[in-house]
Amino acid sequence: MLETISTILKIIIAAGLISMGILAILIWVRDRTKRVTCLRIFIQAASIPLIFLGLIVGPFGLPQYPQVGNAPRDIVIGTEIFGRPFPDGLSVPVLACWYPSGRTVTCPIWQMQAYLYPFWETGVGFGWGIIYTTTGLERLAIVFGLVILMALLLGRAFCGWICPFGFYMDLLSYIRRAFGRPYRKMSDKVNVALKQLRYVIIAAFMIISVILGSKAIFGVQLVSGTEKGGYLYSYASAPYCQVCPMRPLCVLCEVAIGAMNSTFVFSHTKGLFYEAGYYITSINMAVLVFVTISALAYRRLWCRICPLGGLTGLFSRFPPFKKISLLRLEKDKEKCTKCGICKRVCPPQIKEVYEKEGGDVTTSACILCLRCIEMCPYDDCLKLTLAGKIMFKSRNWLESN
Repeated sequence: MLETISTILKIIIAAGLISMGILAILIWVRDRTKRVTCLRIFIQAASIPLIFLGLIVGPFGLPQYPQVGNAPRDIVIGTEIFGRPFPDGLSVPVLACWYPSGRTVTCPIWQMQAYLYPFWETGVGFGWGIIYTTTGLERLAIVFGLVILMALLLGRAFCGWICPFGFYMDLLSYIRRAFGRPYRKMSDKVNVALKQLRYVIIAAFMIISVILGSKAIFGVQLVSGTEKGGYLYSYASAPYCQVCPMRPLCVLCEVAIGAMNSTFVFSHTKGLFYEAGYYITSINMAVLVFVTISALAYRRLWCRICPLGGLTGLFSRFPPFKKISLLRLEKDKEKCTKCGICKRVCPPQIKEVYEKEGGDVTTSACILCLRCIEMCPYDDCLKLTLAGKIMFKSRNWLESN
C-alpha cells in the first residue's frame, strides 16, 4: 500500500514538473518559430529518466541484480491490470533497450523476436528470476495489441517527441548547427528506398527468429547452436538487437553514469573485438558509429530506416488503420501558396505535406515533430488534429509578436 502511494506521488510530482516546464517554455520563448521545438526538446529530455532509469515508476519487487542496475521490469501492469504477469516491460513504440536490465518501458522489436525465440514456451527463465506463465503467442498478442493501440492514438508522435534515440539524432543536429555546418539533403530516390527498407528489415529479422525458434514452435531444430546454452542461444537470440545502434548507446550511457557495472558488461562477450556479446557487439558499435557520423550530415537519418518507426507507421497510416487513426496532420489547400517552407524544414525530408493538395497529409514516414506547422507562415494552413479536434495550427509568424 505504501509503495503504491509512493509511486502515485512520484507520478504526480513528475507531471507537475513537466507542466511547469511547458508553461515556462510558452511564457519565455518569444520566437513563434521555436516554441514547439523547445517544448519538444523538453519533453524528449524529460522522457529519458522515465523510460530508462526507473526514477519515477518502480521498483516493482522483482529480484535486483546490481551489475546491471536497479531499474526493474514492470510486473504490476501485467498482474494488476491484465491479470497475467508481463515482466519484460510495457511495449511502447520507442527504442527503449531491454538489455540494460529490462526497463519499465521496453522496445517491442525485442519482444517480438524474443517471444518467438528463445521464450516461446512457458516457464522459461533467463537468469533474471523470471518465469513466464503465458505462452509466446499470448505475449506476442499483448505486444501487438499495445503497439497497435498506441499507433492509432498518437502514430509516430512517439518517434518525434519521446523516443530516446530520436532525441540523440536531434542532439547531433544541434551539434552540427553549433559549428555552423549546413545539413546535407538526401536524394529523393535514396530517401524513398530507406523508407521501404524498414519493412524488409522487420520481415527479415522476424523470419530469422522463427527459424531460430523452430524447435519450440514446430518441434524441429533447423539451426544448431539454438539449444539452451548454445552459441546462438547465448549471444544471438534476438538477431535485430545484434545490429541495433540503440543497444550499445544505452548500455554505454548507463555504464558511464554508474547504473551498470562495466566489468560485468564487457565480460559477457565472445570472440575477438566483441564479435558476439550479450550486451555489446562489434557490429552494434560499428552501426552506432556509422549512424552517428551520418546523422551529423543528414537530419534524423536513423528515423528514415528505423523498423520500429516503420511498424508504428504501418499500424497508423495504412488501411484499415488509417481510417481510424486519431492523430492527423491536415492541410487547407485554399490557404497553401506552395512556398515550400514545410518541405525545407522537415527533418526526414517528407515531400507529401508540400505535394498533396489538401486534407490528411500524414505519411508513415512523418515523425509528427510539427516543425512544418511551426514554420508555416499562413494562418490555419496546417493543423494537427486529435479525433477531429484541432490541437495545434499554423500562424503567421511574420507578424510582430
